[in-house]
Amino acid sequence: MVVRLKDIAEELGVSIVTVSKALGDRPDVAKETRARILERMKHYNYRPNLAARSLVTGRSSLVGLVVPDLIHPFFSEIAKSLAASLRKKNYFLLVSSSESDPSLEQDEIEHMLAHRLDCFVVASCQKNFDGLKKIGEAGVPLILLDRSFEDCAANFVGVNDYAIGKLATEHLIAQGCKRIAHIRGPQTIVGNRRAEGYLDALKKQGLKVPGSYVVESGEAADSDGETRGKKAMSALLALKPRPDAVFCFNDTIAAGAMMQAFDAGLKIPKDIAMVGSGNFHYSSKLRVPLSSVDQHAGEIGERAARMISTLLEKTPQTRPRAVVLEPSLVARESSVRK
Repeated sequence: MVVRLKDIAEELGVSIVTVSKALGDRPDVAKETRARILERMKHYNYRPNLAARSLVTGRSSLVGLVVPDLIHPFFSEIAKSLAASLRKKNYFLLVSSSESDPSLEQDEIEHMLAHRLDCFVVASCQKNFDGLKKIGEAGVPLILLDRSFEDCAANFVGVNDYAIGKLATEHLIAQGCKRIAHIRGPQTIVGNRRAEGYLDALKKQGLKVPGSYVVESGEAADSDGETRGKKAMSALLALKPRPDAVFCFNDTIAAGAMMQAFDAGLKIPKDIAMVGSGNFHYSSKLRVPLSSVDQHAGEIGERAARMISTLLEKTPQTRPRAVVLEPSLVARESSVRK
């Protein structure tokens, strides 16, 4: 038998409004009354009809998250943190992967819009902002995650990608490395800014690096990062003179690059030092623990949840807000030279 709010209210001798307020944790319901109501809900295993509630309140209590890849630890950690933070506010997360395909991303967004979401969080793989305009046209707040667009005013939560490239390269320079290569990311604002930080750090120290020392890792999904890292490192190892250090766009690419270096008989960091980005949970467990720039994925999820709460529960902001976290370097054996 399906139990309704009306049934619980009649059994306890209170109004439906009181039961509804207790469910929403409203302060104008006495603690004893709320406890009785919640106990009966638990007894009947009551689940609110979110679809019916959304018709009355105009809210679904659902937030959509679209990311390029759920295999990549960075986005998985963000999703985990975001979901946990939203749950405390009685919001729930719907997660989808675009597989780094702009067309699939657009399809996923349109499908989610049909579910009357309260807010969208998107780490977009689009080349421009045009494909995301439908979210605003539907009256749904949008937060860009990790990836922004040039000359586009939108709510954003992410990390300082320029600082990632600069931090990693400055660390390698401090270890005495002179020929520092970069396995760069895709031609997005994230990949471009990390490459700019790398180049500026070299320039500041008067180090000139041939163009061949910057190798593209491609536009493919992060799930094949190790394969792309091995391929890129193979190209770098064929150069003369060979690089004595490599800054990799992310840790999965760095893991593949390290494998290729080992296969070539090189010692890390003696022959070639390595730094990745992401500081993922396995970085310290590799054959040689990987130095990495921590992007604070968990905090990104928490800050995104906080921004969602502000957008939905308070007076709407007249201007988009941007939260940009500063990264930090975690030095391990792959780059530290004694």
